Amino acid sequence: MASSDITSAVHTHYSTLASTTTSASSKSYSTAVASAFGYTPSDLAAIPAESNLGLSCGNPTALANLRQGETIVDLGCGAGFDVFLAARKVGESGRAIGVDFSEEMLARAKRNLENSDAKNISFIKSPITAIPIESGTADVVISNCVINLVPHGQKALVFYEMARILKPGGRVAVSDILAKKPLPEDLQKDMATYVGCISGASLVGEYEEWLKSAGFREVSIVDAGTDVNVYRDAEGSECCTSDVTNAKCSKEEEQVGCCGGQKAKDEIPQKELLAKDVNFNEWVGSFKILAVR
Repeated sequence: MASSDITSAVHTHYSTLASTTTSASSKSYSTAVASAFGYTPSDLAAIPAESNLGLSCGNPTALANLRQGETIVDLGCGAGFDVFLAARKVGESGRAIGVDFSEEMLARAKRNLENSDAKNISFIKSPITAIPIESGTADVVISNCVINLVPHGQKALVFYEMARILKPGGRVAVSDILAKKPLPEDLQKDMATYVGCISGASLVGEYEEWLKSAGFREVSIVDAGTDVNVYRDAEGSECCTSDVTNAKCSKEEEQVGCCGGQKAKDEIPQKELLAKDVNFNEWVGSFKILAVR
C-alpha cells in the first residue's frame, strides 16, 4: 500500500470516528478497552468522558512515572485521553501538550478541555513525523497505539522527532502494537486492519533499531501480554467482522470500535474487515516501550 493511501485512510477513519462517536454510544466498548489495557475506574472518572474513544493499547501515563512540574508531549493524542491524565500528574507547575494531525480529533479534544478545569493543557495540529515544538522542550514523550499507524518508511522519523523535542535525559513511554513475527501478506495489505492498528505493526527488532538509531539508550520493549482481540470482541465492536450483512451495524450507536462507525468504514478501501476467525494474539501484541534520551 502506498504511504499516501495509508495516511489518507488513517486520517479519514479517525477523523470520522471523532465526529460521529459519543460517550453514550461507545461507553461500554471504550471502558472495556481502557480497562483491559490498565486504566483504573478512578483514571476514567478523572477525565472528560468524551476523551475516551477506546483507542488505547496500553497506559503510557502509568509507564512514564510522571512527576510534578514536568512537560509531557503526547504524540497522536486523539481526543486527549492520556493528555488529561498526564496533566493531573504533572500538576499546575507542569504542562501537557497533545499533538494530532486530525482537525476533527483536536476539535473534540478542545471541547473536552473547555469542559474541564485543566489549565496546563494545549493541543497542536501536526503530523508526528514533523512536530512544530522547539527542540529540548519535553521531559517525557508518550504515545498510545499511534506509531503503528505511520507508514513503515516514515516510522523512523517519529523516533528522531522524539529525540529532538526531548531534553537530555528525557524519557519515552510508549504503548504500541508490535508484530511478534512477520505478518502474512494478505493481512499487511488489508486497509481495515491497518487503521485498526494491526497491519501496520512493526517487528520488535525494527522498533529497537529505530530507537537506538535516534540516540536512545536503556531501551526496554516488553510484551504486556494483553489480549489484543479485545478490539474485536468487546461489546460494541460487532462491526469488526468479515460478514458485514450479519454484523450489528444497523444503528450508528452500535458502530464503535477498531473499525469505527459505518461512516468511517464507507471511506476505507478494504479487502476484508477484521475477520472473526483470526487470532490477532498469534501475530501481534501490546508492548510497553521505555527509553532514555
